[in-house]
Amino acid sequence: MSTLTLPEILTEATRRKAVVADCVILIEEEVSKKGGLSGIAIKGAFAIVKAVKPGFIAEAMDHMLDDFSTRLDPFYQANKTTGRSLPSYFAEQSGTIAEALLGITDQRAQRAQNQSVKKTYEKLRPTAKKHVEEAIPGIARLIEKHSAKVAA
Repeated sequence: MSTLTLPEILTEATRRKAVVADCVILIEEEVSKKGGLSGIAIKGAFAIVKAVKPGFIAEAMDHMLDDFSTRLDPFYQANKTTGRSLPSYFAEQSGTIAEALLGITDQRAQRAQNQSVKKTYEKLRPTAKKHVEEAIPGIARLIEKHSAKVAA
């Protein structure tokens, strides 16, 4: 079992690009799963963001990875003592984890210079917690994948 922190695991120079790429894949998969009217809105907003600046999602993930890994580390560390799978533990903590992650994006959205991105985020924020909670198992699997590489 690795004694490294999550930021040390996920942001290490030789691993960072692969982690960011996996995050982009996870985001795309989560967006594609959305259905109904809210799904249409999310898919539309996602398309707008991607159109505003190609590569924006990967760039944003790269910029936020340090903050995300720092916010997730207490949950990652706490799970080590449970003997449970990370996806199971994270699912149990999904509401708290979602708020921790959204705190980062809330701060960044407030500082955003691009008004289209800022307005889109503000429009979707009321339902964001539910969507982030739905992504928590995928986030946990992504962390397991990359932390296993360190332990190997």
